Amino acid sequence: MGHNGVNAVLKLGSLSSLIENYPPDNTELNFSFPTVNLLTEMLEHMYGPHGGRGLSLRVGRACFNYGLRQYGTQLGLTEMAFRLLPLPTKLAAGATAFAELFNRYTDQRVRVEQEDGRLLWHIDRCPLCWERKASEPVCHLAVGLLQEALYWVSGGKVFNVEERTCIAAGDQTCTIVIDQSPLY
Repeated sequence: MGHNGVNAVLKLGSLSSLIENYPPDNTELNFSFPTVNLLTEMLEHMYGPHGGRGLSLRVGRACFNYGLRQYGTQLGLTEMAFRLLPLPTKLAAGATAFAELFNRYTDQRVRVEQEDGRLLWHIDRCPLCWERKASEPVCHLAVGLLQEALYWVSGGKVFNVEERTCIAAGDQTCTIVIDQSPLY
């Protein structure tokens, strides 16, 4: 997308004040849910539904990598003891720690369940589809974030990660289903 693409998305969303003036990288809640939603909507508007989805997935993957550098040690995810756990244990413990991170440092509300060999990542208060109406799930950035988290936790394995329900589509929660058995 590049520097010019980011600026174009910000202009399209009437967020020109953010050009060369990004929010600080801290835990203060200065970036509102409507702004987050607007940015993901503008990606779809500018690049089309499929292109916007692809970019949102990539942004989510990049967010995990930046977040890991900032919070990995604090969550215990980079500790050798965690890295040596069996994969199913790492997946469950990592998901729980990750959900706690969101609940502690953002206004999102996330909870995790295990059901029939799958993890269910529920977002009860979601910034990605905040006050949005859509005919299908639109929280692609969250899917990309979880895909990259799973790739990292598993040492390079790929998992099926799919958003099944979305508040924007009229559901009670945004629920992302994660198969605990890798595809490869």
